[in-house]
Amino acid sequence: MDLSAFFAGTAGSIPTARRGLPALLVRRGGDRILFDCGEGTQRQLVASVGLTDLSEVFLTHFHADHWLGLPGLLKTFDLRGRDRPLAIHGPRGLRDLLGLALRASGRVRYELELVELEPGDVVARDGYRIAAIPVAHRTPAFAYVLFEDERPGIFDPEVAERLGLRAGPEFGRLQRGETVNGVTPEEVMGPPRPGRKLAISGDTAPCESLRIAAHRADLLIHEATFALEEAERAAETGHSTAGQAAEIAKTAEIRLLALTHFSTRYPVRVLRDEARAIFERTVLPRDFDTIEIPFPERGEPELIRWENRDQLEPSAAEPPLAPIRDSAA
Repeated sequence: MDLSAFFAGTAGSIPTARRGLPALLVRRGGDRILFDCGEGTQRQLVASVGLTDLSEVFLTHFHADHWLGLPGLLKTFDLRGRDRPLAIHGPRGLRDLLGLALRASGRVRYELELVELEPGDVVARDGYRIAAIPVAHRTPAFAYVLFEDERPGIFDPEVAERLGLRAGPEFGRLQRGETVNGVTPEEVMGPPRPGRKLAISGDTAPCESLRIAAHRADLLIHEATFALEEAERAAETGHSTAGQAAEIAKTAEIRLLALTHFSTRYPVRVLRDEARAIFERTVLPRDFDTIEIPFPERGEPELIRWENRDQLEPSAAEPPLAPIRDSAA
């Protein structure tokens, strides 16, 4: 089961020639989950992996740079003939916000399920869950933690044979949790293995709730709007420095830290060097880069640059959507 994070936009509040506003596409198996949708997100997707038919959307908060691209994206889905429901999750106030936005941009013909989350709510999906973690910003805001269910332990065929079982269907039944000829799965299976874990900060000052929720995550994607020299400004505005994000990663025992939400006032290398002095396993994705998150026994999370995208598995390619329909239809 593949799990990856595609960076559709990595800028802070102001887009640049090379960085769009915040948007992250998480791909797990056949699910396509968009976290935040800054202005221009659909154009970023069209220019890269394609405008994939999203499974659902999660908004971290309602500052314009994190959601203003959503009305246009929803309308494009409508023009392309989407007919299945789309769930959009966010803090309290989501219904009022999107109700106003859609009155201005136009209604859509498919069902929108607007889900207002409370701190600590967990959205359950097939094989994984997404938790809403309250963070410290100037407005109600969430981080999100996606964590997979535990996986079965490793099957030991030698033990099974010593207990009198034969390779073939009997082995398969044991691995599916059945007892076979008096032999229980617990006798031939190792301990359960944890699933993978991905934490996404949104906008936040250094936050204990996120540090705890992200503990031992495979990947933490954390904002780094400021450098150390402007730590006071970061605190005033509810943001983090690169060093503060690295401290969170270090104390939470993260496998890989990815910094985003860069201010235009710094060369990226300034933030990189500040973070790596504290937490060496830090990367700074560019727009259209991907981080692949394998199971721990298969290697470390890896940043793949857009120009090296041929390294990605073929399954990462997005299928094209249906042709767009005339708006008068």
